[in-house]
Order: sequence, then structure tokens, then C-alpha cells
Amino acid sequence: MNLNLLRRSPPSPCMSPKQHDGEGVPASPGEPQGVPLAARRLFAPALVLLVVGLVLCGQALWIHAKARLAQFLLEGAFVETLASGHPVKPWTWADTWPVARIEIVRLSASAVVLAGSSGQALAFGPGHVARTPRAGEPGTAVYSGHRDTHFAFLADVRPGDEIRVTRDDSQSFRFRISHTSVVRFDASGIEPSTGDPALVLSTCWPLDGKFSGPLRYLVHAELVRESVRAP
Repeated sequence: MNLNLLRRSPPSPCMSPKQHDGEGVPASPGEPQGVPLAARRLFAPALVLLVVGLVLCGQALWIHAKARLAQFLLEGAFVETLASGHPVKPWTWADTWPVARIEIVRLSASAVVLAGSSGQALAFGPGHVARTPRAGEPGTAVYSGHRDTHFAFLADVRPGDEIRVTRDDSQSFRFRISHTSVVRFDASGIEPSTGDPALVLSTCWPLDGKFSGPLRYLVHAELVRESVRAP
């Protein structure tokens, strides 16, 4: 009889054959079998990343859904403003109101512009930057909006495109895009109160960026048709 066989105890139900032969360590009774230790150590961080990813995706979807819903409500308020001749808030607690509608003719894109360009206003639509004239008046009117929602169409505009602006007083103007530029937010070179009527649409740069920075993408347009009464 081979004595070596007698000296070897039968494999424990909690140990793999390799562990029993001294090639590993006995598994704890509560540990799952068949899952490598390294994989178990990676599981928790992977789960955290998955949860964070789902949260970020949910936030992105919510931002776009909110932008679409807000524009729907703003359009209704703007139509009421044109009909009544008085500012109409899009919802009762709003601290801003529609002042214009812009349309990019070639792209069939449009957006209702709000009074002011605070962070709260820009969450719902592009804003008319304070201390710049109304579109069509002497100087440069500036409308600012987010690159991933209301002003996403700026990625597709090009020189020669027509921009129609309808103000809340029913006056309508036509502008033509002359050029685009990228500048620092504090060095735009825009003189809002001087010069012929002009329009600038502003958003963050780069257009596919995920975080805000100091650069702005400007779309410059010149007036090509005087005011006409909006239908």
C-alpha cells in the first residue's frame, strides 16, 4: 500500500484541489466560489462607476428634456406677448420673460430669447445680454445660449446664412451671418452701443466641450433688411 496516499486527507468542500495541495490558501466559508479575488476587488469600483455613469446620463437627459419643455412654454408665452403687447411670463414663478424669437432659415432652427443672461435664465433658453441694444437698433445686440441645448445649431451655421429676429413688439428684422470668431469672454471686442445695427450669437467654445472655459464662439451677423411688422 502506498503510504503517501494515506497521508493525504480528502479534499475539503471549502477548498479547491490546488488549495488542498498547498498551491493556494483555504477559502473562507463565506466567500463565493469560482470568483477570483482580483475580480472581486474590481467589482466595487466598477459598480460605483456604473452608478455614476447612470446618474450623469440621467442628468444629461433631464437637461435636454427641460430645454425642450421650456422652449415649448416660452413659445406659448411669446405668442401671447405678441398678441397682447405686454410681457407674458412663461410660468408664474419665472423671473424673466420672452423678448424675441430667432430663426436660422436654412437650418429651420429657432429659439425664443429671454430677458437677461443669468444662469437661471440660460437654463431655459438663450438670453439677451444686458446693456446691449435690442436687435435692429444701433449697436450690437448679443444673445447668449448653451452650446449643447438651445444654441446647439450654431455648430452648423455658416457665413451667408440668414437670421430672422422677431422682437416682442412685433418688429421683425433680417440679419446675414458675416463671419465667426473665437475669443476670451473678457476680450470680445464688441462695442454694443456704437455702429450700425448688428447681431452676435454667443456660446461656449469648444462646441463639443463638456466643461465651461474662458473661450466663447461668436456668430456675427449684419442687418440686411429694416424692420417689418410681424404677421
